Amino acid sequence: MRVKVCGVRTPEEARLAARCGVDAVGLVFAASPRRVTVDQARAVAASLPPFVTLVGVFVDQPRQEVLHIARTAGLQVLQFSGAEDPGYCRSFDRYPVIKAIRVRDASFRREALAYAGCSILLDTWVPGVAGGSGRSFDWGLAADLDLPAPVILAGGLSPANVALAVRKIRPDGVDVSSGVETNGRKDAAKMMAFVAGARQSPVPFAAGWQC
Repeated sequence: MRVKVCGVRTPEEARLAARCGVDAVGLVFAASPRRVTVDQARAVAASLPPFVTLVGVFVDQPRQEVLHIARTAGLQVLQFSGAEDPGYCRSFDRYPVIKAIRVRDASFRREALAYAGCSILLDTWVPGVAGGSGRSFDWGLAADLDLPAPVILAGGLSPANVALAVRKIRPDGVDVSSGVETNGRKDAAKMMAFVAGARQSPVPFAAGWQC
């Protein structure tokens, strides 16, 4: 089970996430309280150890802008969380792409199937919000998934519910942001508990231990 922590803003948060066992960190380049600049992204990239993937999150941004940021910041994967169409997503042939699909009803499956070649991130549909709402959707809608692509589960996940979500949906990965924060900052104990829950393993250290 692969784990992505999104909304990382500083090298300190990135190193903390890596030490807690995450596989990927997400940097937001769209309108958000967690938005980072290219210079901030480069500092995060330089701080990460090998084998931790750097993902850039974009929302309806021009292709050339995305490419410039990706090359300058050293991104390895691109995530599109807006209304980007399949042709747009497939035009970034140098980069693996994650397409976020907001789940409101069972029609999300039809939408997801249109994005052949992309990994699919399932997030919660909230009017006017591209992602990061901190709300869960009805996991029953995604039970027995039959999609020909890797599926990443997001939307309201936390250390308290990620193990149940994984058992119900059996995704290929999970994605969290606010669920591992305290006062708007990434929390070491919460990240470690989240990783343990996602992988169905005991937390290896005491609750007060800091990564």
